[in-house]
Amino acid sequence: MKGALIILAATISAGLILYIFHRIGEARERRNPKPAAPTDNEAEKQLPAEQVCCGMHITCEKDSLLQGVSTEIVYYDDEELDEYAGISPDAYTNEQTEQFRDVLLTLLPDDIAGWARSLQLRGIALPEAVKEELLLLVSEEREKRAANH
Repeated sequence: MKGALIILAATISAGLILYIFHRIGEARERRNPKPAAPTDNEAEKQLPAEQVCCGMHITCEKDSLLQGVSTEIVYYDDEELDEYAGISPDAYTNEQTEQFRDVLLTLLPDDIAGWARSLQLRGIALPEAVKEELLLLVSEEREKRAANH
């Protein structure tokens, strides 16, 4: 019985101390209010695009591949694709689409995003089907890296 009273007294004391500190914190907050935290949309507007994107969603991949990371054109043994500069993504023939797909599937996983950036700098639009495959490959690679970290 004596032990139960000691435990009860300790619990009440701890609760009273926590209550006092809580009230002191509230009083300080009323005297010095913090600015309101921005909503998610406001925070995104304040941050550069590369900090907003977590890289784990397909919309992030679309945006991040278009970011101006590098302005240097790098060729990935794909000089033959230069003849497609200025062509609309929906104007490619099946053979031309396969040519893009062949290059994409021979790239190392680390080179895929750089290749997409290189094509953009060269004014070459990917066929829609190949663009979707590229985004899927980039997404899978990012998921692998996230799982390994």
